[in-house]
Amino acid sequence: MVPPILIEWKPQILVTQQGCDSHIEDPLAHLMLTVDGQCATYRALHALAHSLCDGRWVAVGGGGYAIVDVVPRAWSHLLGLVAGAPVDPRTETPGEWREYIQRLLGRVAPRRMTDGREPEYRDWAEGYDPDSWLDRSVHETRKESFPFHGIDPLY
Repeated sequence: MVPPILIEWKPQILVTQQGCDSHIEDPLAHLMLTVDGQCATYRALHALAHSLCDGRWVAVGGGGYAIVDVVPRAWSHLLGLVAGAPVDPRTETPGEWREYIQRLLGRVAPRRMTDGREPEYRDWAEGYDPDSWLDRSVHETRKESFPFHGIDPLY
């Protein structure tokens, strides 16, 4: 939904907030993304910044209550991408960090930089599935917001 509006708007810089509340394990939001899905959004935003804004992108952190399982891994992926050194999802998390979390919180920290899921993305040009609650929500949002930007909400 975001690319068509950005393409129409033609920003000179992309400013985004990379909170982690969207993760499925976040105790407040439960929006069903994995660390892998969050990383896919970072890559998409990075590509948009380069195609629309000559690479000008300010990416800031934000919310996230899963401070052991999600935030450190998600933001490590973001910082790696911004720095030009993306983190391979199969990478092990640092052993010293896992030991620190065990000592400090008595919790087992994630062993890898992935949740082990492959993000799924379907371009809206393929249409939407009216049986999907998510597609219905996106479709309704498009119908309400796109006309304000002179964009047909169905494409």
